[in-house]
Amino acid sequence: DRSNNITGEGIDIMLTIDISGSMLDKDFEPNRLEAAKQTMSQFVQERPNDRLGLVIFAGESFTQCPVTLDHAVLIQQIGILTPELLLPGTSIGNGLASAVNGLRNSTAKSKVIVLMTDGVNQPNEGLNIKPEKAIELANLYNIKVYTIGIGSKGKALRPMQQPDGTVVDVLTDVEIDEALLEKIAAATNGKYFRATDNNTLKNIYKEIDKLEKSKIE
Repeated sequence: DRSNNITGEGIDIMLTIDISGSMLDKDFEPNRLEAAKQTMSQFVQERPNDRLGLVIFAGESFTQCPVTLDHAVLIQQIGILTPELLLPGTSIGNGLASAVNGLRNSTAKSKVIVLMTDGVNQPNEGLNIKPEKAIELANLYNIKVYTIGIGSKGKALRPMQQPDGTVVDVLTDVEIDEALLEKIAAATNGKYFRATDNNTLKNIYKEIDKLEKSKIE
């Protein structure tokens, strides 16, 4: 059965993205989230033989789209992402754990998570999974994690709602937990990347694309 054959040889990839409010910072064109959505959609289109899915996280995490070969549906789900979908916060542990959960029953030859965040692990109150625990789970299921820190060096403009309802751009420090992202990548045989503008972000996805090529003849 050819279809089974393809899934066995393909790679299952869970795109995992932080959609917290700071992803609207304007150090990317037009902002981090939109730049990331564009780049992820492009990445999906260039991998027709692989199953890809989408996990989103902020103060909590959610599987927006399980791994699928129906890339049109996945791209549509990427397209609708906004920070309003989840509680505020940055729970990197929850995001990683949800992504692992979505891949643990996969029979693909290679299981990969591409996790992108622009922040420091700040979980919302409630159910919170420590990043170390999520790393253990990724290793248990033999999943490789590529991590991406998205944000310029220094400061970035963030749209902030004022008491009178207007929105004003405020200069905010860019703070990314690079140590944690490096730790996750190193522990799972992945790689950590830092995206500082639209161009570096595109190149990172191109590099991950090259690193994870399907063995389909």
